[in-house]
Amino acid sequence: MRRLTQLLAAGLIAAAIVQVPREATAQWIVFDPNNYAQNVLTAARELQQINNQITSLQNQALMLINQAKNLASLPYSSLQQLEQSIQRTQQLLGQAQRIAYDVGQIDRAFSSTYAPASSSQSGQVLIANAQTRWQNAVAGLQDAMRVQATVVGNLDTNRTQMSALVSASQGATGALQASQAGNQLLALQNQQLVDLTAAIAAQGRAQTLEQAARAAAQDQGREQLRRFLTQGQGYQSTTVQMFH
Repeated sequence: MRRLTQLLAAGLIAAAIVQVPREATAQWIVFDPNNYAQNVLTAARELQQINNQITSLQNQALMLINQAKNLASLPYSSLQQLEQSIQRTQQLLGQAQRIAYDVGQIDRAFSSTYAPASSSQSGQVLIANAQTRWQNAVAGLQDAMRVQATVVGNLDTNRTQMSALVSASQGATGALQASQAGNQLLALQNQQLVDLTAAIAAQGRAQTLEQAARAAAQDQGREQLRRFLTQGQGYQSTTVQMFH
């Protein structure tokens, strides 16, 4: 632009110093080349300022467009699906049969049903406690299998959500969309950790109930053996008639 202005001014000055034809000797054109060149330079500067202002406005508009992209929210959300998966797992844990995940209930059970057998307990009480322990172990195994089935069922949902979130992250137009996609991926990972924790807890509960039932059965067996050997005169063989 500066080069064009200099060439234009030089051309005007060169034209100004050309003499007027002889036929116009009676009149002379009053022309100040310095003033004209100064005016041209001033107009060129003003044009340059206008161009600079246009460029500045274009840069500001581009900056606003980029800011709008950075502030645009991610159009995809997996929050509802993740919350539903977690709720299903929590419901199964809350539906634990018989001895559930409650410290008070566990303490009461181990102070009665799983307590060491005593000589003051009748045979019917011992049998009832053994049956209760067996039912608790079976219920724990069933609950563990239900939780495991739910976790396996969530795998397909998790795969779909992960694929959608990765696609949304790769196609993000701004920093906010990329950040939201990353946060949702972390939420998906936490949901998977919740499922894993629930499965481990349910499996551990089933194993604990089975081991506790086995330990209580061994203690009860020793008590029943002691009673068998100490009652009356012990076992004595007798002759019996089986057929008439």
